[in-house]
Formats: sequence, structure tokens, C-alpha cells
Amino acid sequence: MTGTNPKTGETIPREPREDEPFSALAFKVVADPYVGRLVYFRVYSGVAKQGAMLYNATRGQRERLGRILRMHANRREDIDSIAAGQIAATVGLKHTFTGDTLSDDSFPIVLEAIKFPEPVISVSIEPKTKDDQERMGNSLTSLVEEDPTFKARYDQETGQTIISGMGELHLEIIVDRMLREFNVDAHVGRPEVAFKETITSTARAEGRFVRQTGGRGQFGVVHLEVEPLSHSEGFQFENKIIGGAIPREYIPAVEQGVREALETGIVAGYPVIDIKVRLVDGQYHPVDSSEIAFKMAGSLGIQEAMKRAKPVLLEPVMKVEVATPDQFFGDVLGDISSRRGQVTDVDHRGHLRVIAAHIPLAETFGYATTLRSITQGRASYTMEFDHYQEVPASMREQIGRTQRQPVRR
Repeated sequence: MTGTNPKTGETIPREPREDEPFSALAFKVVADPYVGRLVYFRVYSGVAKQGAMLYNATRGQRERLGRILRMHANRREDIDSIAAGQIAATVGLKHTFTGDTLSDDSFPIVLEAIKFPEPVISVSIEPKTKDDQERMGNSLTSLVEEDPTFKARYDQETGQTIISGMGELHLEIIVDRMLREFNVDAHVGRPEVAFKETITSTARAEGRFVRQTGGRGQFGVVHLEVEPLSHSEGFQFENKIIGGAIPREYIPAVEQGVREALETGIVAGYPVIDIKVRLVDGQYHPVDSSEIAFKMAGSLGIQEAMKRAKPVLLEPVMKVEVATPDQFFGDVLGDISSRRGQVTDVDHRGHLRVIAAHIPLAETFGYATTLRSITQGRASYTMEFDHYQEVPASMREQIGRTQRQPVRR
């Protein structure tokens, strides 16, 4: 294996031998009802004994290795040590999560991390009783620790708990596990697609927050430039102030105001991605200026700049692969087209035809049932997130109207 030194960034090799420094990758976290939080890990080099002090090189935390368990299908076996090439689970690691590297404190290394895509679908979840409500918080915490592609949050605006994952089936399994393993019964709301917003051109705008209320007022003025970034570059903030037009201590407040405003875009209220914001000029008052004033000015400025930068709505697109018998090939193709799908490849696999396509996530709800129906249950499919693309203009208004309408099933 090769990894990187977390301090210098240089590439380090690790031979799969017991006399090498210890290195291991945590690849799974499980909330076990009998022994507690179990971390599964694979050792790539060295040896570790029970009770040894290890270093989580990914998070910069020291951890003590508790019980080491060799996991069998229906039982666990305690072992004293684990060596290169072996897989085991351990109890007692508090700061280690899926994808983290455990290594020797004196020879830290970060192995190749696992990349987890962002969730693309959300549903609201409400406990049926007060007892369920108390258990739901604990169950969601455990499930989020286990699954890095699963997220849970509380929405202040609607007062609902929102869970997000990689597809309908993913969330159905989560809800089923909550009932079976944690005894939590809950109502599940309508699936909601995780739309995003971005801009398509550069623009410049002023954000002015000036208030005078008898005593000390509020004064903050900023000039912002925005430009679109390439796919998956996220958010960048650049300070181009020269000559002290805005004192240095107010710059973080401007950035905070911009970040908070970008959480709710102006097209339909979805988060804004792939945007660069440049602070180029501003004004301040020696008495009335404050962090709050510049935070508000940053928020107002970015909203105005977004309006001028031709904002668009983006939707997640799924990569779908369908394997179907020949006689249903035409029906499956027709159904994909009706879902705004784009076929990218058609191939043969034995007696089956395999169709690869890109379909917007919003059009995939209930696809499993439809596919079973049109192929007499003989077709199968896989689906995974692929990319974001611009929503057609004809659908943009409809999405804006239906956003956040509470529907319960």
C-alpha cells in the first residue's frame, strides 16, 4: 500500500509485513446491540495488540485499541493481537469513522480515503408517539455514524426532522432498520430531491447595510464580484481589498454573511454551489461599523450579485443500468425516454439487453414498480448518482411552486 504523510504530504510505501510500522483502514462502523460501537478495520502493515495506543492520522486523534474481535457469521472471537493482512473489529474507538486510517503514532500515514457522494434525496420523518421521539434521536445518531452517505438534520423552518440518502431504497431500508433494530415507529413524508443552484455568468453588486436609530448606528458597505466555477469546485471566497477600505477584522464577517446567504438561493431557495465570490471594495465608519453590519452587507450583496449573474437550478442525474429480456427492450426504452432519460449505451449480456442511461432523480420515483410491471418482473436495474445538470426552463417554475409542500403518506 502507499499513503501520504499527514504532516509533509509526501508519498510513503507500506509493505504487508509484520515488522513494518502499523497501518490499518477502518472500513465499517456498526452499532452492535450487545457490545456497542464496533469499528471494522483491515491491517495493511505491522502488528497491534489489545490496549495499544494508535493514532488516527485522518483526524489527528489518539485512540486506544480496546477488545479485538474476529468476527464470524454468528459469533465473535476475542484475540490478543492482529497482524498485516487480517480483518477484525474493535470496541472503544470514539473518534474513528468509516474511511479513517489508524497508524503508529511515530510513523503516521493516511491511506487512500473512501470518497462518499453527497445525498441526493430527502424525506421528512416524524415519530408516531412521544416514546418513539426519544428513541428516534439515538437511532439516527447511530445510523449516521454507520453510514457516511446518510444524513439527518432538523429543519428549523418546518419543525421536521429530515433524513437524506442516495435513493428511495436506501431510505426505505433506514426506516425499516429503525423499526426492527431500534423499535422506532415513524411517519415518512414525500421524497424531496436535493436540487442545487448556481450562476452562469460573472456579475458585480453592492451590499449596503446602513441603519441609524438615535444612538450608535450600523454601517457596512461591500462590493462583491461573483463568477461561476467548474463542476464540483464548491464555494471559494477571495479577499481583494487593498488600502484598508474595510478593516481586516471585518473580512470574516463578510464571508460568513455570504456563506449563510448561499444556503438559500434566489431561484427556488436551494443551496448555491460552484461559485467564487470576490470582495473587491467597501466602506466603513470608524464608530458605526461592526461585524453584524458587514455580515448583513455581505448577505445583501451576494443576493443582488446572484440576481445579476443569471442563476439556474440544478438537479441530480442518476446513472441507471437496466438488464432486460429482448422482448421488453422497446417498452423499457420508451419508459426511459418518458422520464427525460438519455440512453448512453446499449449492449448484450448473454440473452439480456443492457441499457445504460442518465435519468434525472426526480423522474425515478417508483421506477422499480414500473419496471417490474412492464417486464413481468424479469428485468433488473442498478442506479447511482452521476452528476448535476441544469433543470429545463419548463420545469423550473413548477419546482419553485411545489417546494416545501408538506405531504404525508
